[in-house]
Amino acid sequence: MSDVVEKTLSALPSLLSLDSQAGAGKLSPSSKLGNLIKGITELTSKHEEEKLIKKELESIKEQVASPNTTMRQMKEIMVRAIYCEMLGYQASFSYIHAIKLAQQGSVLEKRVGYLAVSLFLNETDEFLLLLVNTVLKDLQSTNLIEVCMALTVVSQMFPKDMIPAILPVVEEKLTHPKEIIRRKAVLALYKFYLIAPNQVQHIHSKFRKALCDKDPGVMTASLHIYLQLIKENPESYKDLTGSMVTILRQVVGGKLPLDFNYHSVPAPWLQIQLLRILAYLGKEDQGTSEMMYDVLEESLRRAEMNHNITYAILFECVKTIYTVHPKSQLLEKAAECIGNFVLSPKINLKYLGLKALTYVVQQDANLALPHQMTIIECLDHSDVIIKRETLELLFRITNAQNVTVIVEKMLEFLRLTCDDYSTIDLVGKVAELAEKYAPDNVWFIQTMNSVFSLGGDVMQPDIPNNFLRLLAEGVDNVEDRQLRLFAVDSYVSLLQGVTAKLPQRFLQVISWVLGEYSYLREEESDPGSVMRLLARLLDQRHTSTETRSWVLGAMTKLCSSPVSVALARDVCERYSGSLNTVLRQKAQELMILSQDTKLRARVLPAEGRLESLEVDSSLSFLDGYVSEALAAGAAPYKSPHQRQEDLVQEKALSLEPYGLSLPVSLSSCSITDRLTDRRSPTLLSMSSGLSGNSTELSHQEGSTTLKLEGVKRVWGKDGYLAQQQSAGETPTPLVELPNPLLSPQSPPSQTQKPSSGLEPDQEKRQLASSLFVGLGSHNSVCLMGRAETAPRHFRRKPRGESSSGASEGSSNSSHSSRSAAVDNLLLSNLLDSTTVASEGGAATTTTPQQTSQRTLDHTTSNGNPHVEGTEQRVEAGGPLSLIRGNGMVAVVPPTHTQTDPQTQQDLHPAPALERPRDLPLASHLPAELSGLARSEFTPLCSDQDSSLALSACRVYKEDALVLLVFISNNNDSALHQMVLQLTCKELEISCISGSPLKEVKGHSVSVCLHTVVMKRASVQVELAGLLSYQRPLGQPQAAQFSLSLSLKHFLRPLTVSTGDYGKMWLSFSHDLKQNLRLVTTEHQEPLTATLDALKGKLHLHVVDIIGSEGIVACRLLQGPGQGQPCLLHCRVNADSLAVWLRSPVPELPDSLLYHCQKALTET
Repeated sequence: MSDVVEKTLSALPSLLSLDSQAGAGKLSPSSKLGNLIKGITELTSKHEEEKLIKKELESIKEQVASPNTTMRQMKEIMVRAIYCEMLGYQASFSYIHAIKLAQQGSVLEKRVGYLAVSLFLNETDEFLLLLVNTVLKDLQSTNLIEVCMALTVVSQMFPKDMIPAILPVVEEKLTHPKEIIRRKAVLALYKFYLIAPNQVQHIHSKFRKALCDKDPGVMTASLHIYLQLIKENPESYKDLTGSMVTILRQVVGGKLPLDFNYHSVPAPWLQIQLLRILAYLGKEDQGTSEMMYDVLEESLRRAEMNHNITYAILFECVKTIYTVHPKSQLLEKAAECIGNFVLSPKINLKYLGLKALTYVVQQDANLALPHQMTIIECLDHSDVIIKRETLELLFRITNAQNVTVIVEKMLEFLRLTCDDYSTIDLVGKVAELAEKYAPDNVWFIQTMNSVFSLGGDVMQPDIPNNFLRLLAEGVDNVEDRQLRLFAVDSYVSLLQGVTAKLPQRFLQVISWVLGEYSYLREEESDPGSVMRLLARLLDQRHTSTETRSWVLGAMTKLCSSPVSVALARDVCERYSGSLNTVLRQKAQELMILSQDTKLRARVLPAEGRLESLEVDSSLSFLDGYVSEALAAGAAPYKSPHQRQEDLVQEKALSLEPYGLSLPVSLSSCSITDRLTDRRSPTLLSMSSGLSGNSTELSHQEGSTTLKLEGVKRVWGKDGYLAQQQSAGETPTPLVELPNPLLSPQSPPSQTQKPSSGLEPDQEKRQLASSLFVGLGSHNSVCLMGRAETAPRHFRRKPRGESSSGASEGSSNSSHSSRSAAVDNLLLSNLLDSTTVASEGGAATTTTPQQTSQRTLDHTTSNGNPHVEGTEQRVEAGGPLSLIRGNGMVAVVPPTHTQTDPQTQQDLHPAPALERPRDLPLASHLPAELSGLARSEFTPLCSDQDSSLALSACRVYKEDALVLLVFISNNNDSALHQMVLQLTCKELEISCISGSPLKEVKGHSVSVCLHTVVMKRASVQVELAGLLSYQRPLGQPQAAQFSLSLSLKHFLRPLTVSTGDYGKMWLSFSHDLKQNLRLVTTEHQEPLTATLDALKGKLHLHVVDIIGSEGIVACRLLQGPGQGQPCLLHCRVNADSLAVWLRSPVPELPDSLLYHCQKALTET
């Protein structure tokens, strides 16, 4: 950024300076705005505020109309007008002057003018037409500040009708030399795309240029556009997957400037946005998902700092992993991350874990099984947000087997909550579950009655409509008849009780059901009982006018008996003269139909009630009338939702005055009194909802501050604090709603009282078995990344499952547990019938079968054991081997001249390749390499008849890695014209002089030696090989193979002094910081144990350990000479190890950090 821009931006804080002295950065108390603010703060009533603001607006109106007002004074006037508008008082006379200030003022005045315009006007205001030319002129200005202000206004408030006028100029700014202009231009185009996407489709190619911009800010701004584009049509942008993965890898690796860091986290919001983009690109696409697996794993690994922003990154990363095509290793790590969140004692992390678990159970409901008891405990949590999110999780895992228990838990929460949002949300969920999984008709009616009772009049109107449609759409069979009859009996029982507390919508549902299906009761003894109940409902004061119209419509359908006709006549006399036209019309219809039996039978036939009616939802019979009205100039019809949106858009600022306020001395009393009477969602007094820091307030004599003595503290650092009611405290009385789940004769306390015969733990286990029934799976992924047998105690056995199947599942589970345990064992027991002497001198014995299997299980494709152990000496019938902590095997030449073939085969088993039993590979090691550390022999490939077998072994020299390729010819005929080629872009491979072979005789083994060093640091590389050969009288043949090599194979200790270490540290420029986990042991300090683990696994040299800090050095075999160094500075920070890596090679710190994390994870 140039000096001009830096000076301009540094002067921005003083742009709103209202002091008489130039350059003052603070608001002067002697200015008019300062006097206005001071006067308002000293007022004690709303009426006084209105008088003061009215006087101020009159003064502003006179000043803006005066021809002697300068632009500097106009700037101060606009700020005062903005303040009055912010208080809710209209200053529309100043709008035109704000536009003039933006047009005619200097840079300082123009900025205030643009600020006032953006606050005063909205996108539909006609005044914006006067601003188009000004914006165009500023966009073409040479002043960067003017261009920035114009782009800001364009991106905030320009409507889609004005986009064509300024789009070409904004498009030109994408190539501006200043990055701040390019960034604001991209954001302006993003706004254009949101409101008018068709007008910017021709510049999609320039969006791609912005994505590749050299400035990270411009690239970040372009991601907003691509997030919307990819969300709408991911298939068209699959080619950008590689670019997005590369950007995320650079961001995670800390390649962006430090200005993008937040609490030492590199560009967290950019990471979140990129993860969302990758989720859309990789959804249901295996090929695209495979491109992002590595960077997703790296994002999970890097986000280990204990900070809220890293938790947000982990949450988004987990969502992405479960959205893209699944990979088992990633799913296990994501599940472990979710498990850590759910089990966290911090409320925020627990909520985040429940949120993530709610998302992932949509892909696999079994993921909730390992945390059954935690979810049960969350149902009784003191924090209402945790409760609500837990119910959301249960909603996602509901099935036909656990629907009754989950719905009951939701209804219990509804009975206690007073929050309208929670009520609306849960009522809709309960209604949806009841319609989808209802076990029987009786439970369905009882549940819907509870929904109507608890939901009240705040529920969505489609819930009662869907319920009535479901009752009406059934065929006239026995099951539907019983459903309707039970509904009628239930509603008659409710009307016989107290109806004052029933919501109006519930009364409307009751009226319709009784009017339609009361004839099913067949009560010959008292045919007018339902009519009397409805007539009594009409006379109650709490019944609304709309409900009365529903009741009158129901009575019209029931006036068939003489008793009903007499009741209908009395009702008609009372409501025929009503002032409400709807009630008067309903009363007239009731009177006419009750008197004319034939007309009622023709209008409301009893046999045709169940027949479906064809409804013209488009009202096509009114098309002619509508066309004539539109031709005459009538406005088109707008739905209530559209009218509400138009009303909101018309108001840029809130112009409604505040309600009547009281003096502070009275307000303090009234506020506490009102809060005390309110019920919180957890049935605790809301008077304790004030912050616990209130005791720190000083209450001086004569002060008008709010007095908070005695206020309880219920909010703390971890959220809502549970309280215990004192013995003398009277609990807040609850307003009890009628419970339709009970019969009218049963008291409500019978179902509310829990069973006292069960222990708490046993009761929770029974609840868990009811909630999570139907989710059991023997091969489900555990959230903690390991097999867990405890949740199986709570799973209910599915119906029809035999005992043999259960035993088989148990066997499979135990087998998987044993396999997992074997994978985590050290390579301490090797080879057949061998005695292994540990460092402490203890010895253990293993069988040949166990030895062979364990050696095979712990050897990867590149011959490196999965787990390394401590230094152990193995004595067998063959060569002596020294197994070190780095997985290398130092082979000492044997003293015996002969080796048992069977023993040698057990030493290095290779089931895939049948080797000559009389030609062990270890005996073919060159003499100069036999005493060096080496890896196990790795089978590479073989031909179809196993007559040719290739194996590899790595020998670790100080200056290079020697790769030995063993060519075993198991046939009688020799191999001729042999050529071995090894290729890898990341490696420098040299053939040792004298080692190339041209021929391999029959039943013999030949060795090819190559030295390998790295060209550039990489976490892991793939070496490709091709062996071409020809047998006598045969065609030329070729054998292809590949071998994986890791960075740790090329690391060697770097022995330096502390002084040399300090000099090297200051000279290296490429660094990286990260927190790692500490290794804890009983006999060592955490820092010492951690560094020893890194030393053993990665061949590092511990230079020195001083207190809580340690310095480590290593070198990478790269190019000629001693290689490239890398230094590590380690410091214990709380429960983690803060590591700072420095190296002259850019890629080395990042690659080494990966292996450090992996080594500590495996320790």
